[in-house]
Amino acid sequence: MSTSPAIKPSSDEVATALRRSGYRVTAQRLVVAEALSGAGRHLSAEEVRDAAGERLPNVSLPTVYSALETLEDAGLVRRVAAGRGPALYDAGPASHHHIVCRRCGAVADLEADVGLEPALVGAEAAGFAPEGAEVVVRGLCANCRSA
Repeated sequence: MSTSPAIKPSSDEVATALRRSGYRVTAQRLVVAEALSGAGRHLSAEEVRDAAGERLPNVSLPTVYSALETLEDAGLVRRVAAGRGPALYDAGPASHHHIVCRRCGAVADLEADVGLEPALVGAEAAGFAPEGAEVVVRGLCANCRSA
């Protein structure tokens, strides 16, 4: 239940997005982006570290968190708060929504045509500068429902 869109930006695209956002292009950031996009699912920071470990054998968890934060700021990664357990990271930054199981914490993408304009307009009216919005549907996944 934790699939992510098959969006795999090239190293050049990652580098361009980082520079556009005012960040340096580092090997750690490129490898973390590649590890996350190559996984094809939502990953925790620990799972990203493990996936990046082949190319960066001594990469530390703080380095992975820093890289993920930078990639998120550059619009390449989204942090998905699963509610239970660690936050997960999504390599599919394109606008989409998520479903989250409240029992096991599984996260999956949800393709739904949901109008978010009223929420964005309301945020602006409150003096907030919104950059986007998403819907998170919480409940029980099929596995937990049948257990």
